[in-house]
This record gives sequence, structure tokens and C-alpha cells, in this order.
Amino acid sequence: MATAVTPTPRERGWRRLLPALVAFLCVPLVPLFRVIVPVEQTLLLITPAMAACAVVGWWAGGRASLAIIWAGLAAWMLSTPLPAAGAYDSLARGWAAILAACFGLVCVLGSRRTFFVRALSATAIAFAVALSIALLSPSGIGRLGQSMRGELTRRVDASFEGWGALSQTSEWRDFSEKNPSVASWTEEGERQLRVLPRFTVPVFPALLGLESLAALALAWGLYHRVSRVRIGAPLAPLRDFRFNDQLIWGLVAGTVAVLLPTLSGFRGVGFNLLLFFGALYALRGFGVLTWFLAPGRLVTVLLIGFALLAWPLMGIFALGLGLGDTWLDWRSRARPTT
Repeated sequence: MATAVTPTPRERGWRRLLPALVAFLCVPLVPLFRVIVPVEQTLLLITPAMAACAVVGWWAGGRASLAIIWAGLAAWMLSTPLPAAGAYDSLARGWAAILAACFGLVCVLGSRRTFFVRALSATAIAFAVALSIALLSPSGIGRLGQSMRGELTRRVDASFEGWGALSQTSEWRDFSEKNPSVASWTEEGERQLRVLPRFTVPVFPALLGLESLAALALAWGLYHRVSRVRIGAPLAPLRDFRFNDQLIWGLVAGTVAVLLPTLSGFRGVGFNLLLFFGALYALRGFGVLTWFLAPGRLVTVLLIGFALLAWPLMGIFALGLGLGDTWLDWRSRARPTT
């Protein structure tokens, strides 16, 4: 085991982490998100990642008890099946285990790297391992698509069953009678929910990668609030979020694969690259916007609310800011004082 390090004070401040953690764990309660996120039980991703952080912390001289507790919780979650999900449940648990193992390995071998580099590297390695396993299995990659379609259909049906039970209550009938427009909104929402899996299945890898990065970030922040042994620098505020500019080639490769007719066979890969790296650059753009506005708590809440209500417009605007930051490096310039 490595030489013990001097304990440092725990990371303080739950004001930003706790709402993000609660929102991430409540994904299964929102029908729309249930057909977007690949792993519905988001705790299944966080717990093994937290166990990996605790084991790496023990290796760096931290408490063995913390590593044992979280490793036990992770083993219990990974070994407890969810019968309703069928074969897809095994795939989700296998991914959670591979991702956590890769993240722990990257943290041990790359202790001087930033969190984002570690998380991105671990996710890429996990995809390589999962792809190798899929190619070596008798059913191949086709099984993954079939399992994902079946899982999303199950989630949609489960959401409609819950909605049907709610619509039979006297409270809902009274509410719908007083608000006739609710019925049309409900029908439109049901129609969109049925159609949405057609768009989410083809970009399943990109969505899985983004969800995995979010789970690793939450586990990283949670670990540094319950342990006094650091395994890396704390997460920086959103206004400081940036990454290597060479990742722009991911967007370039995706654009080429989508637009060139001669590469039509790689169009699915191109769409996944565009979604994954586009989301990262949009997040970088939100960081630039936050740096420009230097908002207080109220302005931050209003900004988040506007982003949720007008997400297509804000997403395109943030993507443009993030891409522009690659060449203009907005935050290296002096902040305007007037």
C-alpha cells in the first residue's frame, strides 16, 4: 500500500452537490427522463463509482472502513437483480461494474490528472472493454440494440400504467374538468413519449457516456465530503469548466461522418460523436456564460429556469459559446468592469 498522506479537511458545501445528487437519483420518477437515460436506476452507477473512490482513497492512506462499507454496498447493488428489466438489467450492472473498475484503475495510475481527464479516460476504456465483450459474445452488438428497445418499451408502458392509475382518481378528474386543455396536453405528451425511443436508441452510446460522466462527478464530489484523504483536486465551479481543445476533433469527426455520403455506414457513429462532444462543449459554453454574468444565487436560479424552459435555444447558444472558447479563450481575458 502507498505511503500514508496527511489528512486534509473534508470538502465543505452541500449547497450545489446535494440538489444535483437528488435530481440525478430522481430520474426514474420523470417519464420523459426514463426514456432518455440508458441506466434508469442511477444509484447503480453512483454506488460502484463511490466504492472505487473509497478504495483508491484507502490505497492513498485513507480509512479501510470507508472502503469496506462502500465496496459492500456496491457488491450488494450489483448482485441484486431487477427482474422487471429482464436481460437489460444484467447489461446495466455489467456496465456499472466495468466503469467503476476503469475509473479506479485510472485514478491509481494517473494520480496527477484532473478529474475530467480521469473520468473521460475511464469512460473511453469502459466502452472499449464493453465493445470487446459484445464482439466476442455469440449474439454480438445486435443484442444490445434489441435489449435497449425492449427496456425503453417497458419503461414507457410502466409510465402509462402509473398515469392511468392517477387519471382514475377523483382529484385528477376534478382537475381535468376545471382545466379542459389538460386532456389535449396529456394526449400530446403520450404521443411524444411513444415516439421518443426511436430517437434515443440510435444515440444510446452517447447518452450512456454522458450519464456515466455525471455519475462519476457526483461520486467524486460525494467522496471528498465524507473522507479527509484526497485522491485529486476538488471539482471546479462550472464557470471554470474547460478541457483540452483537441477534443474539437471529436465534433469534426462526427460532422464528417454525418455529412459525407461515402461514410453513410458510419452515420450512427457520427451522430453519437456529435451528441457527446456537443453536450460537452455546450456545458463549457454554460461555464463561459456563468463567467460573463458572474451571477449571484438568484440570477443563477433564473438562468437555470430559463435554460430548462428554452433548452433548444439555450443549448445552441451555449454550444456556440463553447466552440468559440476553443479559439477565443474568453476567460483568459480581463472581465469588463463597466
